[in-house]
Amino acid sequence: MKYLVTGTAGFIGFHVAQQLLDRGDEVVGLDIINDYYDVNLKYARLEHMGIRRENIVKGELSQSESLPAYRFIQLDLSVKESLLELFSTEKFDKVIHLAAQAGVRYSLTNPEVYIESNIVAFLNILEACRFHPVQHLVYASSSSVYGSNEKMPFSTSDSVDHPISLYAASKKSNELMAHTYSHLFNIPTTGLRFFTVYGPWGRPDMALFLFTEAILKGEPIQVFNYGNMKRDFTYIDDIVTGVIKVADRAASPNPDFDAQNPDPGSSKSPYKVYNIGNSAPVLLMDYIHAVEKGLGREAKMNMLPLQPGDVPASHADVSDLVRDTGYQPATPIDQGVKSFTDWYLDYYKK
Repeated sequence: MKYLVTGTAGFIGFHVAQQLLDRGDEVVGLDIINDYYDVNLKYARLEHMGIRRENIVKGELSQSESLPAYRFIQLDLSVKESLLELFSTEKFDKVIHLAAQAGVRYSLTNPEVYIESNIVAFLNILEACRFHPVQHLVYASSSSVYGSNEKMPFSTSDSVDHPISLYAASKKSNELMAHTYSHLFNIPTTGLRFFTVYGPWGRPDMALFLFTEAILKGEPIQVFNYGNMKRDFTYIDDIVTGVIKVADRAASPNPDFDAQNPDPGSSKSPYKVYNIGNSAPVLLMDYIHAVEKGLGREAKMNMLPLQPGDVPASHADVSDLVRDTGYQPATPIDQGVKSFTDWYLDYYKK
């Protein structure tokens, strides 16, 4: 299969592209390479895939020096014409759209970026799939869409109409937009609500990266809600396996869909939404202890209240994903965190 994977200079996209290539698929990777976090890490991910920084020309495809089936293009998805041209030329079989402006707290101070990167860009992806049909569009949603919900575990059959950050609202919007295009143009779309993904090559704005960096510097880590938080931390390898299992199984209409009692996670159109997480929430303090163990150092802690836009707990109901694809997360927290800390120490030569 020939895939377009957006966000391949990013954390999840980088790993997804690797696994697709490992199994013999052809991949065109796409990323804008913005400076939301350290661009050197983004270029390092690309270099790991055989795309050298000095060979990247914006808007032009670069051939990997080590992976014959991989090419990369730096492109702004908010520019519709360039994207349509790429689809017209390359004729993709499937699209895995992982590019987005991430971060809950950043959306409180930079809302406009989320509209351009998460709404306008996604509309252009949908339009490209409309005019240049693909077998399946898989796209990144987020566990953040559950917002004010308190019923655990979170289920895709639950209403998600109370987001508490613009980031969450943008992801909910993506799901609604995808359904519209699935209904109007018969495009099979599947949204994946990611639950706190972590692992090697992770994002520097996420807790694991921040904790590791501070502990190694001997600085206190920021522990929100005074440590009274639980997260459905999910290791990157488990996530990637799930993403590809989903991509292999194009969304189809739900024959049991009841329009009198509609299920938000499915449709009479070729549309589906899944949670993708570990389905085994971990206490934040246990997560911190795993980082301490991985580094062989004790953390100093600055205990703080819950931050605006944050939720105190997350827990994914992944039963439908397990049923439909055989998804089975298998990486324990201690093992996953140790893989990250080992990578961090090697990458930053600590």
